Amino acid sequence: MSLEYKKAESEFIALLNCDDLDGKLLADPHVAENFNENIHSALKKSLDDDDESAHLFVQRCLYKINRLKLFWDDDLKNYSNENSRFLFNLQSDIENQWSDWEEEQIIIDRPTNVTQALCDRVEEDLNPELSEDGRYIRDHVSDAGYRRLLAIASLDGLVEASQLSRVLGGASSEMQVMLTRILWEEYGSGKLERKHSTYFAAMLDGLGLDSRPEAYFDLVPWEVLANINHSFMLSEQKRKFLRYIGGLLYIEVSVPASFTNNKLAGERLGLSPEAISYWDIHIKEDIRHGQWMLDDVALPLVQKYGEDAWEIVLGYDQQKYLSARASSSVVDSIRNCENTEMDE
Repeated sequence: MSLEYKKAESEFIALLNCDDLDGKLLADPHVAENFNENIHSALKKSLDDDDESAHLFVQRCLYKINRLKLFWDDDLKNYSNENSRFLFNLQSDIENQWSDWEEEQIIIDRPTNVTQALCDRVEEDLNPELSEDGRYIRDHVSDAGYRRLLAIASLDGLVEASQLSRVLGGASSEMQVMLTRILWEEYGSGKLERKHSTYFAAMLDGLGLDSRPEAYFDLVPWEVLANINHSFMLSEQKRKFLRYIGGLLYIEVSVPASFTNNKLAGERLGLSPEAISYWDIHIKEDIRHGQWMLDDVALPLVQKYGEDAWEIVLGYDQQKYLSARASSSVVDSIRNCENTEMDE
């Protein structure tokens, strides 16, 4: 990220942490002037020119707003501006333009038979052909590369399923109960030692890595941040609920295959069972979760929402694209890490 954007991000963090942000801006609108110029310039450059540094700055700022929706077991003063009108308007401005751009990155024809379209996709992604990135992780990643993989994945892995918790309220239904059941298993059935994020922390601890949430934030590529921010956006906007369900369906279906590569890489490197435990439990549980998502959530929603149900397919396909893009960015980061280690 450029020095100019780093300076602007520091200004943004100061704004986030000040007392009564909206009151401060009302008293002196120039306080955020430099940041506003930089964020809107970066948003334009990221979408018009696909500028890497601009993408990273925008996604980091959006992530810092989104994280205010979750509790991080920290100083309560950190949430003083969670209802800030300035932050709300900034988030809306970024998401409105960025989400339109993201939708343009994929091509999808509205299927005439949504049920068949979803079943076909699930069948394909349960046992996909091994990708080049997956093969590299499985067969070639080094110890340093594996550590980089865990460091980047920790941003999401240590707060896993948090966005799912945002969609569970409202009227009761069989679909809501199934989503709650999936969340309940992700959260270890109420036992901290069985919560999936606890297994991720154990992997980090086993390799001597920092298991505090967001410890490796500066290593995370913009594509991974965009993937996380996309999930936040869909889970917070109930009009996009069907797209969220489609995305979650893809994640649950595709995880066993992708995590198998990570597990095999750990075994090849001679790591302990604790250092690959997170991958192992997901391989076992998410096969079942994927079937639940299809049979007991997605397909009943197809029957319920008729003409709008195609949005589940849109959510599925967009999540598949975002996940693949994020995975490629992680492998690029791993390769850079390994090349740097060889040069030294």
